[in-house]
Amino acid sequence: MEAIIASAIAVLGTLLGSGITLAFQQRTTEKGHQFARDERLRQERLDAYSIYAGALVNYRRCLVHLWFCLHEQPPPEDADEVRIRAFDLRASAQEALFRAQMLTDDVALSRAAEEVLARITALYKVDTRTEVDERRRDTRDGIHQLVMTAKRHL
Repeated sequence: MEAIIASAIAVLGTLLGSGITLAFQQRTTEKGHQFARDERLRQERLDAYSIYAGALVNYRRCLVHLWFCLHEQPPPEDADEVRIRAFDLRASAQEALFRAQMLTDDVALSRAAEEVLARITALYKVDTRTEVDERRRDTRDGIHQLVMTAKRHL
């Protein structure tokens, strides 16, 4: 009888040990999967935010050039050609914005990203060199601030 009880206890102990081991393995596996998902999302955000910032810089540079084409005599380049490039760069910036917005849960970051794009779009719509220089500084600082804000979400 004692042998049967000892055998049953041994089987029960083995089953209990196996169950505990399985629970720990499942928990460890789930933590590993969660870490991988979090890291993948972090990398996607890093890519999206970087691409958006780069698109803003290119769009901004093109609009500054457009301002000079519209206001300098003789213009350094045909303004219509530069305007077409600016439209293409704006479309690229908008696409990058949409991707960044899809990857963030932060409403304030999303709005800030939209606002920087709007400020850049208005950059060349001024009459004087002083105004364009002020907007250049403002939009450069806006891009920098957006990057610093996005960095906190990585």
